[in-house]
Amino acid sequence: MAVSVRIPTILRTYTGGESEVTANGATVAEILDDLDASYSGIKGRIVDEDGKLRRFVNVYVNNDDVRFEQELATPTPDGAEVSVIPAVAGGC
Repeated sequence: MAVSVRIPTILRTYTGGESEVTANGATVAEILDDLDASYSGIKGRIVDEDGKLRRFVNVYVNNDDVRFEQELATPTPDGAEVSVIPAVAGGC
């Protein structure tokens, strides 16, 4: 199942500068595996050593935060849009 994956600026060095790429998989985990096969090392910036989403990285499938869905088991239907967004922190 092909989906569109939006890549944040900080990870575009892995995708040759591309802001949006295509990946295949029925779940977020499969999408990340496919991305890593095409863009070596990108998965390690999104998930930690235990295979869980890194604390300051958010992943959305069609505008739904996967942390409130099924995390990496969240389904990615054909034509879905997956967005990888680094968390922003700060304040006064």
